[in-house]
Amino acid sequence: MSKVHNFSAGPSILAPVAFQKSIDAINNFAGTGLSILEISHRSKEFEAVMDETKDLVRTLMSVPEDYDILFLQGGASTQFFQIPHNFLRTSAAYTKTGVWAAGAIKEAKLYGEVRVLASSEDKNFSYIPKGYTIPDDVDYFHCTSNNTIYGSQMQQFPDSPVPMFCDMSSDIFSRPVETSKFDLIYAGAQKNMGPAGVTMVIVKKSLYNRRPEGRPMPSMLDYKLHGEKGSMYNTPPVFPILVSKFNLEWVKENGGCEGMEARNTEKASLLYNAIDSSPYFKGTVAVEDRSKMNVCFVFNEENPDLEQKFNAACKEAKISGIKGHRSTGGYRASLYNALPLESVQALVNVMETFA
Repeated sequence: MSKVHNFSAGPSILAPVAFQKSIDAINNFAGTGLSILEISHRSKEFEAVMDETKDLVRTLMSVPEDYDILFLQGGASTQFFQIPHNFLRTSAAYTKTGVWAAGAIKEAKLYGEVRVLASSEDKNFSYIPKGYTIPDDVDYFHCTSNNTIYGSQMQQFPDSPVPMFCDMSSDIFSRPVETSKFDLIYAGAQKNMGPAGVTMVIVKKSLYNRRPEGRPMPSMLDYKLHGEKGSMYNTPPVFPILVSKFNLEWVKENGGCEGMEARNTEKASLLYNAIDSSPYFKGTVAVEDRSKMNVCFVFNEENPDLEQKFNAACKEAKISGIKGHRSTGGYRASLYNALPLESVQALVNVMETFA
């Protein structure tokens, strides 16, 4: 069977070695004779997996010791309300850069005042707002590093006078970040980390002292409790954590976040160059804000009737997952860490041959 080039926005492509190790673990995990799908999460073998996965995250992202690394369930969307439940006492500041940022704002409004400091909604989220000032009288500032649906990405992060929180679901581990600049980072696994089913939260322990007085705290929403219990307050998503471990081992062996950045820059440059030089296609995002993870493009106004022919050419070349999000149309090629350069070249070849 010839190779399928997987540009899916998520759940997305993972390192082939992670799949093979996962298959082995399903059949016989760590020499126990049991499957990872049936082994106790309290066993010493799985406790080792949890510890090793945390160590990988701490190494790859240079996470200081005064931060907890948590593996939770509920997806990044649960973090939209778990964060304000824990930390929004009166007001918080947000930027609105896409659908998921808007979702986080909506949930936060259930808990207090939300100040939207800047928004790119006026141009269909095709750029990253700049030049805003983060006030010093809010409980925290929240941003979204990469706009999965529209294809924009924060190329740098502001200095914040208040705790800064960031949703890095779609570009976690794709480039180095200064973790200590943030007080909380969260990410759904299903882009660069592992399969759907686990969400990673990196949280500074001093935040636990900033929780609203008098607010009831359900145990499952309590970051401090999850930290104290080592992400094992309840049964954790055992299999997604193990696959994430295998995938992060591959990241480490291939140069860490620095190696991923070089890899992703090469892939994105190749595809954006093809778009910019094409007589048929055009990008949809301000050049300085283009994402290296999600490349969005459309046919120009003169050639809307060519879409079906291009789709057929992509299908013949086994290009999968480049249909744009249902809210935007066009095309979206997701270039997550494990996508090889040869897949991007295959897509570029189709574009050039099509022209």
